[in-house]
Amino acid sequence: MTNDIMADLLSMKDEEYKKFHSALMPTIDPESVIGIRVPVLRKYTKDLYKKGGYEDFLQGLPHKYYEENNLHAFLIEQEKDYGTLIEKLNAFLPYVDNWATCDMLSPKIFKTHKKELLNEIDKWINSGEPYIIRFGIKSLMQYYLDENFDVSFAQKVADVKSDEYYVNMMRAWYFATALSKQYEVSVKFLENRILDKWTHNKTISKACESYRISFENKIYLKTLRC
Repeated sequence: MTNDIMADLLSMKDEEYKKFHSALMPTIDPESVIGIRVPVLRKYTKDLYKKGGYEDFLQGLPHKYYEENNLHAFLIEQEKDYGTLIEKLNAFLPYVDNWATCDMLSPKIFKTHKKELLNEIDKWINSGEPYIIRFGIKSLMQYYLDENFDVSFAQKVADVKSDEYYVNMMRAWYFATALSKQYEVSVKFLENRILDKWTHNKTISKACESYRISFENKIYLKTLRC
């Protein structure tokens, strides 16, 4: 089945898309990119998931190609048993080597296991691995900025110390989104200069690009630049 999957992936190659998409991911070797458009790969994933028999592929880490990693991510996010999902996810996350695979991975079952998920998020954020940290912060942003919000979650993101661009960009994205949903609490992190300077200023820039933040609040946020 693994050989069949590889043959299928190679048959979906789009050379122009490969050139375009490779340029967006400077952390990975362009030769590891086949060039498959995401909607095409997602459709293939659905068909493969229904057919089954792909467990050998999931066991075949590390993968050679970027799209193999994406297929792996899309397959495990379909998992309906939470415990099995976490097991497969923790086996896979150490091999994630780019922002795109990290950000596209979004297990559906997270929505119904938010209490248990917090334990895993703590482990991910404290892992020391940039894309695992990014995934943990992304999960907090996706599932804990509405009715499940707590200021301690924002503090976890603020407490992350990293020189990694893709970690700090996600931290800024988190706080910009928090400003659109939990403004009164989140703005205190900027007023009190809790974030490092780069993340602080990037948060303000991203917040000012958001259509979900009022014009008046954007004017005020700009005065907080440092």
